[in-house]
Amino acid sequence: MKDVIDVMELQREKSRRVVPLDYKQLDFNNGFTAARFIFECGIKLNGQPLTLATACMIMHRFFKELDHSCYDTFLIAASSLYLAGKVKDDPLKIRDIINVAHNTLHRGSSPLEIGDEYWNMRDAIVQAELLIMRVLKFEVGTTHPHKYMLHYLKSMEGWLGKQTWETVPVAKLAQAFLQDFHHDPAILDYPAQHIAVACISLSLQCYGIQLPLMEESDDEAWYQVFVKDLPKDKHWEILEKIMEAYSKEDK
Repeated sequence: MKDVIDVMELQREKSRRVVPLDYKQLDFNNGFTAARFIFECGIKLNGQPLTLATACMIMHRFFKELDHSCYDTFLIAASSLYLAGKVKDDPLKIRDIINVAHNTLHRGSSPLEIGDEYWNMRDAIVQAELLIMRVLKFEVGTTHPHKYMLHYLKSMEGWLGKQTWETVPVAKLAQAFLQDFHHDPAILDYPAQHIAVACISLSLQCYGIQLPLMEESDDEAWYQVFVKDLPKDKHWEILEKIMEAYSKEDK
């Protein structure tokens, strides 16, 4: 439980730290920094949440196959975002991606003029997109935990009771945990249903909520209503991975 409380403290610290990151000063040879870059650029581009999640999954899968040090991490991140927009039918214009990515890396810079630097960056993103497709063997579709989480939360609404549901933001926190877990390549290691359950479980623990009609000694058995193949040790392993993502952010 102490680890859960630590996660909540990290979230509060994050909300207080709103100083823009200087990505050039960070360790860009890791999935966390690249995913953070994807989310920042995607939000500026008004990308849909599933588009940004897809971009992170594509980028993590790419670097699972190849070494970070051999490629420009931010180029792969920008290309993953461009490709994800096509996959999720949320088209993000390549010129907008170029300008937002450039401005995010070079804070305060003006939009690029149509010139050599712009065309070089455009060609690089297009070529990187083709490389990503080949590395992933053109299998860029992703089964997201989001749809499972939505189903589970909708089912739990009546289980928790209207008063608890409306006063305690369990759903909002679970969704925040899910988004944050996309910063960690470990998200590739678990089935979507198990990740959805773990995010909800962590949210319930943070607020100290025990589901009605569940024995106090077996308060984790609730998720067996939704998934039958999630052992308790695997469940806690995923919880620990989610919490570790916040430690990586702090570093």
